[in-house]
Amino acid sequence: MTEDMIPLGEMLFRRAHATPNMPAVSCGETTLTWAQLEARTNRIARALEELGIKIGDVVTIGMPNGIEFIEACWAAWKLGATPQPVSFRLTNVELQAILDVADARVVIALPGMEVDRRRVSVADLLALCDDDRPLKSRVSPCIKAMTSGGSTGRPKLVFTNSPGLTFAAPAGDGSWRVRADDTMLIPAPLYHGGPFLCALEAFLQHAHLVLMPSFDAELVLAEVERRSATWIYLVPTMMNRIWRLPKELRDRYDVSSLRTLWHLAAPCPPWLKEAFIRWLGPEAILECYGGSETPVYTQITGSEWLEHRGSVGRVYGGEMIAVDPDGNVLPPGEAGEIYMRRPADRPAAYTVRGGTASVLPGGWETLGDIGYFDKDGYLYLVDRRTDMILVGGANVYPAEVEAAIEEHPLVLSSAVIGMPDEDMGSTVHAIVQAGGGLTAGALLAHLEDRLVGYKRPRTFEFVDEPLRDEAGKVRRTKLRDERIARMKVAAG
Repeated sequence: MTEDMIPLGEMLFRRAHATPNMPAVSCGETTLTWAQLEARTNRIARALEELGIKIGDVVTIGMPNGIEFIEACWAAWKLGATPQPVSFRLTNVELQAILDVADARVVIALPGMEVDRRRVSVADLLALCDDDRPLKSRVSPCIKAMTSGGSTGRPKLVFTNSPGLTFAAPAGDGSWRVRADDTMLIPAPLYHGGPFLCALEAFLQHAHLVLMPSFDAELVLAEVERRSATWIYLVPTMMNRIWRLPKELRDRYDVSSLRTLWHLAAPCPPWLKEAFIRWLGPEAILECYGGSETPVYTQITGSEWLEHRGSVGRVYGGEMIAVDPDGNVLPPGEAGEIYMRRPADRPAAYTVRGGTASVLPGGWETLGDIGYFDKDGYLYLVDRRTDMILVGGANVYPAEVEAAIEEHPLVLSSAVIGMPDEDMGSTVHAIVQAGGGLTAGALLAHLEDRLVGYKRPRTFEFVDEPLRDEAGKVRRTKLRDERIARMKVAAG
């Protein structure tokens, strides 16, 4: 630990004494000042210590967005433990599978999430201890452990190799463009990596964090106006639902306070990105490509995007290359699987428990995305390798088809999958959530001048429920498997 670095718990202590009455975190009608957050998390940490939590332990957190989620994380950091967030919607079987990998001593979760470990709520922990005196500073060897690999059917955990330290004085306006005078609004679930990191960044930069228990398009705009929010985290699904609101409803709310909008976690259709750039201004819109396991990332501003339409930005923190199936590096303009690596003199960014990363010789790693670089070094993603559909020998990338489908004003969300076909190998099947009596014929007419024939869906399926989760993720493999199983049952 260098002289300019301090434990996370020490940072909270110092902030609480410097600005005790300033708001630290809000959700709904509840706000905790820095002093209140410090005092309550001291009590929770002491209670966890009584339950046996010590430096290096994992504390699993299965809570919805809210102040208690934040309190649980800070209590873990104060003990030198590692917060390990999970979805509060997990079944007990799914949660148990994660705990078997995490080896967590304690689960801070909602009633009903019962497993073979001690489960407590934040209220339980507060009831166990009323001693809110500061604790001795401790450093977690790992600042977070995020769940990954859900689409494989087997959980794995990604433990960051960054310890629980921060700068004694905020860096200010760093890579996430967060400042001490910001009010950060996060309507996305904190058990995903992007929202979790951004929420932590709000505290590290001494900003005011505002959480929403769940996403609602109109309520997001209302909360921006109510809080004069300056910074917001969204995923493209959220952006789409906000944009689909009637214009007169959208215009009812004052969002002029926003100076930074980050979107990540899923591809953003170009038409939607352009709409937000026109609405909020190009300098307000930022995008990042990366993941829980990525040692390297890309970043792009709205202004850059207008000159490199469709790109997710240039590379930071290391190197990226596009590689063909034989492992050859591809020149600009040719699509291949994207691999990345950190500089040779930097240690590994993470440790995987319960799985392995996909690695090429030389330390190159991949998330399984297909893309290409232009001559200026800007990356363009095409799709996920595992989701690609082979139609009569031609590659069809679902994300491209979904982007075209979602340009239709009545479409709320879509998922495109490949279904088995004796003649073509696979055919394109579109699952669509839409309103207003949209028909397959109308959608095909809409796609006629947007997609070449072999990319257009052969079949359509209309559903009422959203196809992406709160983080904008769609599990195409699961959707495909469910429909193939139905076909087999129907065939007898």
